[in-house]
Amino acid sequence: MWLFNSSIGKKVLMSVSGIFLILFLTFHACMNMVSLFSFEAYDAVCEFLGANWYALVGTLVLAGGFLIHMVVALILTNGNNKARGNDSYEINGTAPGIEWSSRYMGVLGVIILGILCVHMGMFWAKMQLVELFSLDHASCVIGTETVTVAPAKGAAFLLYWFQNPVVVVCYLLWLVAIWFHLTHGVWSAFHTLGANNNTWLCRWKTIANIYATIIVLMFASVVVYYCFVANSGCECVAEYLHSL
Repeated sequence: MWLFNSSIGKKVLMSVSGIFLILFLTFHACMNMVSLFSFEAYDAVCEFLGANWYALVGTLVLAGGFLIHMVVALILTNGNNKARGNDSYEINGTAPGIEWSSRYMGVLGVIILGILCVHMGMFWAKMQLVELFSLDHASCVIGTETVTVAPAKGAAFLLYWFQNPVVVVCYLLWLVAIWFHLTHGVWSAFHTLGANNNTWLCRWKTIANIYATIIVLMFASVVVYYCFVANSGCECVAEYLHSL
């Protein structure tokens, strides 16, 4: 089948799976923005997206899309390296018209994957996974309070992790990598799917830059906000922790 056997087919798979992940990223960013307005509302969203059948199906589909994206990327990269063969050392990274993010998409992908695994351990493993397998709830020290956090209490996990400035800096650097990955990946996906004339190529590049900036700023605002709130001794935080 050409979709799996040809380079164009693999690029189409890469593009479609990438657009799917972009849609998820958009949903996740919007969901996280809820936490800026209400701890309780965010917890309600997390509870809705707990170990329910629709959330589990969504998680499996998301994992499948990410796996396809990653495997196809590795296959295409390996194929490109083989095609260059012994002359690959002659390829320099300063060719005109080649964006930095384009040349280092593989490196950016590895960075994003590595920190994603850490992110999954920090949040998903203590939320949906705990609820799914009825594991013990997490015990967290937030400020001066030691609390037992149920899986659906997403705001408590945000307060716990982002009270640490080192975690905050790592997340912000991760978001920078995501920004570069998206600025190339968004327009490249639509270019592969046919929007590849000069007019639309310029438009998609502009859209990619705007989209990547908005999404990254949405995620970054949550990280910075919870760092500030968790370390400020706000009364709203104390009230929320006492309600857990």
